[in-house]
Amino acid sequence: MKGVKVGVDTLRISFKRVFWMKSILSALLLALPLVVDAQASRESYLPRARRLMREAPFIDSHNDLPEMIRLNGAFDLDRYDPDKTLPIDTDIPRAKKGLVGGQFWAAYVPSQYEGEGAGKMVLEEIDLIRRMIDRSPSLEFATTAADIVRIHKKGKIASLIGIEGGHAIDNSLGMLRIAHAMGARYMTLTHGSSTAWADASTDAAKHSGLSPFGLEVVREMNRLGMMVDISHVSDAVMSAVARTSEAPLFFSHSSVRRLADHPRNVPDSILMKLKEKDGVVMVNAFPAFVDSAAAVMMRDVFGVQRRYQAQWPNDPAKVDSAFLAYINNVPNTTLEKYVDHIDYIVKLIGVDHVGIGADLGAIDKHPAGLDDISMFPNVVAELLRRGYTDVQTKKIMGGNVLRVMRKTEAVAKRLQKTRKPSVMRITEGGRVVGPAD
Repeated sequence: MKGVKVGVDTLRISFKRVFWMKSILSALLLALPLVVDAQASRESYLPRARRLMREAPFIDSHNDLPEMIRLNGAFDLDRYDPDKTLPIDTDIPRAKKGLVGGQFWAAYVPSQYEGEGAGKMVLEEIDLIRRMIDRSPSLEFATTAADIVRIHKKGKIASLIGIEGGHAIDNSLGMLRIAHAMGARYMTLTHGSSTAWADASTDAAKHSGLSPFGLEVVREMNRLGMMVDISHVSDAVMSAVARTSEAPLFFSHSSVRRLADHPRNVPDSILMKLKEKDGVVMVNAFPAFVDSAAAVMMRDVFGVQRRYQAQWPNDPAKVDSAFLAYINNVPNTTLEKYVDHIDYIVKLIGVDHVGIGADLGAIDKHPAGLDDISMFPNVVAELLRRGYTDVQTKKIMGGNVLRVMRKTEAVAKRLQKTRKPSVMRITEGGRVVGPAD
């Protein structure tokens, strides 16, 4: 009987071993898809990415197609037709293929036009964007967050306007109000050079941030409901806007300075302030602001632009052409490095504070995998490949900038009940005058 018991005990132990081995094997098999998913190619996530982009709007906050129409077609949409395939990275057919749900088109005014027709040019570019939208069956004009959601549900691209370069308002809050009435919903306070009232990140400081008139520009933008875009501005301006603006902070096309040490990019200290103000950084895909080596190479990019301006003071078209050729000498980067900037922001301040501001339109060099506007699904697929959930991905795709827009609109609605349009101005002699003067 003892021998029988030993045999039974041995058999029981064997069964236990088999049971645990099966349990371990089952656990490994269950875990295997996770391992495979982590190593899977980005392409395998594209169907899911496209589904998400149809469910919620993918919003890009900066595209320079209007500048290309101005330079190559002299504002003539028939000569440079965006509804046909263009020899650049952006046109409307490829935007549709890329499942773009909302697009801010940039009304960009080069800094050499400051005081020399900048106001006229921005109005002409806004008019160009409005004509482009009106004539295209794929586009529909939008000015609010609600517009974007509604238009996306119709299967069209919600098209908005952002001004790039505060010198475009000719030191006039009246001009700012006119631009807003024409549809502009953000303005970048500077471009590459400091203005009469704001310091650029890539030029000598003139005001230690914002002048008194610059602070009034921020307050008036709050009252109008325009997002105060602090891409391109100095760190001191970023901090001044954080102290002054009653709306969330907004970068329309900037990347992370810790990963690519260019003054155009956002330092960690400002990212922390951005979180406090419930803002958003729309991450730039231009290689000079994504790749660390390219950032060093292109650190003086806007100094080069100013030298071209000095070389050809009476030929702004030649300056434009030479500058575009220069910036497109930057080496390419990768989509993975681009999404690294998104990851960095998420890890530092959370998934609610990042979006897409790819800066396509005027560039020849791109992250491999984002070679033109039709490839935006690759960005979404890369987020999914890295483990972002559907909810998190939709926030990055556009949900975060929609929140910032809604809060900016709410601030304007409140301020318009108590605050009159500002009449502060800068005289031709440079003196700031207001109602008390």
